[in-house]
Amino acid sequence: MTIREQFEQEEHERLSTYAAFSDRSRGRERPEEESDIRTVYQRDRDRIIHCKSFRRLKHKTQVFLSPYGDHYRTRLTHTLEVAQIARTIAKAVRANEDLTEAIALGHDLGHTPFGHAGERALTRASGHIFLHSEQSARVVERLEKDGRGLNLTWEVRDGFRNHRTSAKPATLEGDIVRVSDKIAYINHDIDDGIRAGLLSEDSLPPECTEVLGHSTRDRINTIILDTVEATQNRPRVAMSEPVEKALLSLRGFMFEELYRNPVAKGEEGKAEEIVAMLYRYYLERPECMPAEFLRMIDEGEPKETVVCDYIAGMTDNYAVLKFQEIFIPHSWQRI
Repeated sequence: MTIREQFEQEEHERLSTYAAFSDRSRGRERPEEESDIRTVYQRDRDRIIHCKSFRRLKHKTQVFLSPYGDHYRTRLTHTLEVAQIARTIAKAVRANEDLTEAIALGHDLGHTPFGHAGERALTRASGHIFLHSEQSARVVERLEKDGRGLNLTWEVRDGFRNHRTSAKPATLEGDIVRVSDKIAYINHDIDDGIRAGLLSEDSLPPECTEVLGHSTRDRINTIILDTVEATQNRPRVAMSEPVEKALLSLRGFMFEELYRNPVAKGEEGKAEEIVAMLYRYYLERPECMPAEFLRMIDEGEPKETVVCDYIAGMTDNYAVLKFQEIFIPHSWQRI
């Protein structure tokens, strides 16, 4: 018996009946020889961590565009916080931690530069709804490894596609990531908002803090403990009514006070225009994109889709650099 087979056997002895077992995966688009030491979900996690799209997350916006300070979240640190919360919940409810971690680490691979502003800009420019959740799946199915993709399991890709609040993942592990994403961003965005001077603990709704706690640490701890208790022996993630109501109310508060705050979002209009202008430029001049994207067009991919692929993969800094190279006279760039 290989080490992998021992791990698979242990899963059946240890995990909940609602967990996704590694040896029952619906598999990959292209069959592969099994590893001797890693389960399919362990391999998926490792492939995600080593891919280029994952590394680029460190230079992509979470909430604040190019903030002054080293302690604001980026898309990468958000991803790591989601993974930590998701693994904690998965372990406590006896779900498959490896699948949970793989989904969490890759759920935002398709995010555009400048956060949701870039997503909105591509939607308007292309005339088609651009969803970073769908793009995350496209990254691992089509874009990584020069068009070969990472060939991840069906369960991981389903988790990517269905991590939004209103979605319904096929697995308990995907549902854990869906909820953990919300737990993470609401709480760490409060922390960043306080750091930026746009929020304070006293400004948070008392009906929320009285239930969840009066610090980021306490709120995360309260929500996780409640979620674990309510989800035991269930096929889907659950929360008690008071905690779920307080969390949703706090999310609504964040949309009003931070996510639409003119100070925090004052530069987003400029960011959206950068993305829109880049889209129009490359749509008219696709030959200016790297060869790997031109090859996709030659293979029959719609030009509009490939231009979105190229721009969505850019970091904030790279998008600004390309904008300067294309639209700003070189002599002006030295001013």
